[in-house]
Amino acid sequence: MRLLLPPSETKEQGGTGPAVDLSALYAPSLRDARLQVIERLVELCQDEGEARRVLKLGDRLRGEVEVDRVVLRSPTRRALERYTGVLYDALDAGSLSGRDWAAAGRRIIVQSALFGPVRADDAIPAYRLSATTGRPVGPLKRHWTRATAGVWDEEEFIVDARSESYRALSPVPEHVPHVYVRVLSGNGSGAALNHFNKAAKGRLASAVIRSADEASSARELVDWARAEGMSFDLDAAAPGEVILWDQHGAA
Repeated sequence: MRLLLPPSETKEQGGTGPAVDLSALYAPSLRDARLQVIERLVELCQDEGEARRVLKLGDRLRGEVEVDRVVLRSPTRRALERYTGVLYDALDAGSLSGRDWAAAGRRIIVQSALFGPVRADDAIPAYRLSATTGRPVGPLKRHWTRATAGVWDEEEFIVDARSESYRALSPVPEHVPHVYVRVLSGNGSGAALNHFNKAAKGRLASAVIRSADEASSARELVDWARAEGMSFDLDAAAPGEVILWDQHGAA
């Protein structure tokens, strides 16, 4: 079972690891595709004003231009330690044991706009780039869709919890067994608010990492979730989806 997660705009800065090794990340065949996006971003960031316009950075975030300019030379952290925000706070990478990290590396993939898909324990630097960034760095949808064609073909079962813009960067093909996770409020009011949506996915990721069991189909996923204290629903979901009922945001 592979759980696919979106990244976050906010990142933990710094790190203790060496500069990123693009060939050591998930799917080494993507090295050249990764380097192409990085080189476009670094070139853009030679002009601070233009970079701020393209990356949509206000005065408070102007320092992110320098972060991107030196991205190939910056120290690294494991991906789950790099990303911050509601989803990653709920996942709580700081509480993971060595055994948990090994499981995370096998089971969790984060879809980065800059690096493409990366494993939970892949070492990456801080950066600023979103899935919807346009020229001259993008359009990223076209770039990553072409580059990652076939990247999911060997996966046995994928649980896709990415947001729509990140799903679009690397769609899971129909012939690969997968389901898309849609979070709904447990009070029956419909789609969970963004905060609760992200928190629910973070708790799901934490359970996937720590669980002794895995699912290999949508039906098994429902049973697995029940054993983990979560509520998944296939019967009320659209084809290809599974509903994760968020009880935490139901009040």
